[in-house]
Amino acid sequence: MPKRITPLTDTKVRTIKPTEKPQKLFDGGGLFLLVTPTGGKLWRLKYRFGGTEKLLALGAYPQISLADARQKRDQAGALVLNGVDPSDTKKAQKAAGSQETETFEVIAREWHTRFSPAWAASHGNKIIRRLELYVFPWLGNRPIKSITAPDLLMVLRRIEAKGTLETAHRTQQNCGQVFRYAVATGRAERDPSADLRGAIPPASGKHMATITDPKEIAGLLRSIDDYRGNIVTRCALQLAPLVFVRPGELRHAEWSEFNFDTAEWRIPAEKMKAAVMHIVPLSSQVLGILREIHPLTGHGRYVFPSPRTDSRPMSSNGILSALRRMGFAKDEMSGHGFRSMASTLLNEQGWNRDAIERQLAHAERNSVRAAYNYAEFMPERKKMMQAWADYLDGLKTGAEAIPLKMIGTNN
Repeated sequence: MPKRITPLTDTKVRTIKPTEKPQKLFDGGGLFLLVTPTGGKLWRLKYRFGGTEKLLALGAYPQISLADARQKRDQAGALVLNGVDPSDTKKAQKAAGSQETETFEVIAREWHTRFSPAWAASHGNKIIRRLELYVFPWLGNRPIKSITAPDLLMVLRRIEAKGTLETAHRTQQNCGQVFRYAVATGRAERDPSADLRGAIPPASGKHMATITDPKEIAGLLRSIDDYRGNIVTRCALQLAPLVFVRPGELRHAEWSEFNFDTAEWRIPAEKMKAAVMHIVPLSSQVLGILREIHPLTGHGRYVFPSPRTDSRPMSSNGILSALRRMGFAKDEMSGHGFRSMASTLLNEQGWNRDAIERQLAHAERNSVRAAYNYAEFMPERKKMMQAWADYLDGLKTGAEAIPLKMIGTNN
């Protein structure tokens, strides 16, 4: 007969002394207290999943009491009975930064961890990025049982309002998969996404793909900083939202066009759509990125050269391909999208419309007037570009998305 385990008591756990060798005090159901030679008291749970014995760390005593450890043991046992590996749930909790086991984000990340090994890496990356950008900021911390069809529709309407209908439909599909997984594992009663069939118009037509929601911009900026591809491409991606020039103007940037002393980038007329020289005031953040890449490419002509030869700029598809590898679909973000992003938010935030238009280098109908006005509104544009860069930094680091206000102007 197997040895009968006597359950632990609070007194036993509190008073047990360390010895020269580690001690294991079993409580039942696979739960035991590991007492280390240095005096640590660590809760551990042995369980079997898929025919394999596994070990789960539940925390340390006294932060986790005996009653807490038993509750965690019972929760893990319920997961196993429902076909869920508690280790996957713990990883999902860590990724979500949550101690709750039944929030939408935790279960979504657990679902992704379980099924993504069978997918192409790019496909799995796109799905988790889509959830991180469009769903987790609004529904991630909600208990999954509490989320209703109207709650989900509100999230999908936000995507629809951007004109990214294809993404809205894919997001609805992914959320439905998460809900059905929660139902199958006993943590939700139904899939509310099924009630939204026909609520989002079918995807059709074309648009200039961009991101303008501050929370989604924050996710995009963090994704760019985390980009693990070519460093030249990463620096170009980091520069794109800060200077919001056309993609062709960015990839053809030459070191001779930059003046670090005056903090200006002067793009020659022959490179500009309107055939007029364009001045881009450089924020401190832009100067920092340029200084980072200068040791790599400063010996050549182009700031962002081709990886194959310094005599040519990076490919026209360089930034676009990087966005796709990061998980942003073609209807979510484009190289031109950084211009639409800046235009939309700077106008919403009260900057002089004419200064914004001049900084975007939109074509002036009167070519003679345009030739003389390339430096128009320059003091205001310099202030705007630095404030814009500071605002994006604030979004990226998690600061409250407070709209920009022009300081020292009467507009």
